[in-house]
Amino acid sequence: MKFIKQASIFSLLLLTLNSCGEASYRFKVNTPNKTTLGETVSIKFEQLEGKKIDSIHIFAGSKKLNTENNTASLNTNDLGVGKHLIKTLAFMPGKVKRINNSIEVFSNKKYESYTYKVVNTFPHDPKAFTQGLEFHNGFLYETTGRNGQSWLRKVELKTGKVLQQYDLSDKYFGEGMTIVGNQIFWLTWKAGKGFIFDLDTFKIVKEFKYQQSLEGWGLTHSDKELIKSDGTNKIWFLNPENHKEVRNVQVYTDKITLEKLNELEYINGKIYANYWQKPFIAIINPNNGVVDGVVELKGLVAEIKKTQKIVDGDDVLNGIAFDKENNRLFVTGKNWGKLFEIEIIKK
Repeated sequence: MKFIKQASIFSLLLLTLNSCGEASYRFKVNTPNKTTLGETVSIKFEQLEGKKIDSIHIFAGSKKLNTENNTASLNTNDLGVGKHLIKTLAFMPGKVKRINNSIEVFSNKKYESYTYKVVNTFPHDPKAFTQGLEFHNGFLYETTGRNGQSWLRKVELKTGKVLQQYDLSDKYFGEGMTIVGNQIFWLTWKAGKGFIFDLDTFKIVKEFKYQQSLEGWGLTHSDKELIKSDGTNKIWFLNPENHKEVRNVQVYTDKITLEKLNELEYINGKIYANYWQKPFIAIINPNNGVVDGVVELKGLVAEIKKTQKIVDGDDVLNGIAFDKENNRLFVTGKNWGKLFEIEIIKK
């Protein structure tokens, strides 16, 4: 495990009051710039110049920290991995000044590396620009993207035959989907909203708007939450009843953050995420954003290139579906002519 040393960064603030004869105020806030999950770090406030201020408040994200002798202790487990705002409020007579810092928390362990073996190969529509994929009650459900080519489909696994289809309006670019109960949730890319369909009839029954997540990319669900990616390093968790964004995690390894997270699948308590334009699947802890594993699937790209011409950077690995009853994992790509059932193997 590579340990990341805590490197201190200082925020200096100079505040000059306009009242005649009053001295200027100058402060310093010492905050670690980088650390690892599980470490306890100190955040120290110092007043360098001016009359003694009334008090300070220190926040990590939205949580107010206990402060003693102008110093606050922070257990990074309370934040999770990612870059987090550290905010200090200095209170003076008639004035409050805000001092912003940040701390970046990396995973405290290296992820497990996985390879794969192909168990079965099935036909897949090479004109399907796959955005969402899910296995439900013996059938594949798939959503595709691009304006004018955004379809919701029910597909027969063994033959690839399309059994049912809904064509989204040309003004929308379809994205990821998931099935909860008798409803299909389907995201759009930049329209700021998703659609809810009746599973049996493929009729729209409701719409819902995004809040802080500005775009729609991938979608899956646990027993309690909808789980959404937006093309950044964040994964958002939504209330399935009112579709409000309840929380989010940032996705990090022990060295880097993973951005452009795309299609998602929730499997045995972990989030499996396609990494756009990369032939990998990240296995993510939904509680703190730590990348527990990475599955390398370069060989599938090479296999597809044997039988068809694909556009690099466009016809990329995307689409993860899990048959929970039979413990089968399926993957495909945008405009790929094959869908693969694979077994993940630890290196």
